[in-house]
Amino acid sequence: MTEQMTHRASEQTTHRTGEQTTSGERSTGHTAGQKLVVLDMAGTTVADGGLVEQAFTAAAERLGEDPTTMIDYVCATMGESKISVFRHLFGGDEARARQANAAFEAAYGELVDSGRIAALPGAEEAIGELVSQGRTVVLTTGFARVTQDAILAALGWQDLVSLTLCPADAGGRGRPCPDMVLAAFLRTGAVDDVRHIAVAGDTSYDMLSGVRSGAGVVAGVLTGAHDKHQLETHGATHVLGSVVELPGLLAAGHR
Repeated sequence: MTEQMTHRASEQTTHRTGEQTTSGERSTGHTAGQKLVVLDMAGTTVADGGLVEQAFTAAAERLGEDPTTMIDYVCATMGESKISVFRHLFGGDEARARQANAAFEAAYGELVDSGRIAALPGAEEAIGELVSQGRTVVLTTGFARVTQDAILAALGWQDLVSLTLCPADAGGRGRPCPDMVLAAFLRTGAVDDVRHIAVAGDTSYDMLSGVRSGAGVVAGVLTGAHDKHQLETHGATHVLGSVVELPGLLAAGHR
């Protein structure tokens, strides 16, 4: 009896925290109960088309920096709060990082204003289907609020979901910290258990954020920055071709 109870407690702990099982795979739960869905924007629901790299290059040049010395780090940290990226690149020089971030956000905003932004095929319909299934959908980003709002306006998505979040809305820490996912959990009150959250994104940091939040489903999509191996290595419970597949996955309730 004692051994059975110990084994059962161990299984429950693994399921709660998303730790590695003995087989090396992350424990996952049934997907039908995920009533809160936290979606990334660029690369997941919004076609990026290299805009991040273009905006970064423009920002670096405006500051007299050589973007070629920094672009690899920018690509490796896709999904992270942009101000955090600049803090690293400028060795913790907060004033320089904020200057660079402002230049980046301005450059990205100019690209959005010029019509260079679009929804990924089927993304808007997938979000609508998730809502029609009775799920609360939250859109998150590593961009500043002004840029997130510009993207939403350009797409006509201002009223698409009930809540949108950027790092500043969750205390300032972006991915890979779990703060935005947990802010969605707290603000919406849509579920009473973090295991009933589904997180979807296109980067390794999206996956880490979902794992660290305790979300029961952490789905990677192959429409953005990182590949299947990178997504799975960082904790994806599922890897999908695109966000279009997410409503079906959650409705089916498969492991």
